[in-house]
Amino acid sequence: MKFSVSLYAEGDREIELAEVVEFADAVAMYSGIATGAGTMTYGAQLVIEAPNSDIAVDKAIEIFANAAVIAKMPDWPVSKAETMTEDQDWEDAFE
Repeated sequence: MKFSVSLYAEGDREIELAEVVEFADAVAMYSGIATGAGTMTYGAQLVIEAPNSDIAVDKAIEIFANAAVIAKMPDWPVSKAETMTEDQDWEDAFE
């Protein structure tokens, strides 16, 4: 099953646009998008294939952390993780 996993890391300084661009490049291979320019938080939404939500989050956290290192993002812990299945996404679109 495919999950859309959104992860966020919160820290003690403002994230610059150039950092988010580098982070977006690092998560792109996972159909990822990145956010956070001008905020004290950076995040990514990734598409993860997994049998359940918990495993999807575990995989996403590993990918997120590796992408953060590649993009030279601040070493902040993940403060929030949310998942949604493709089916949930379609249901929400028509409500």
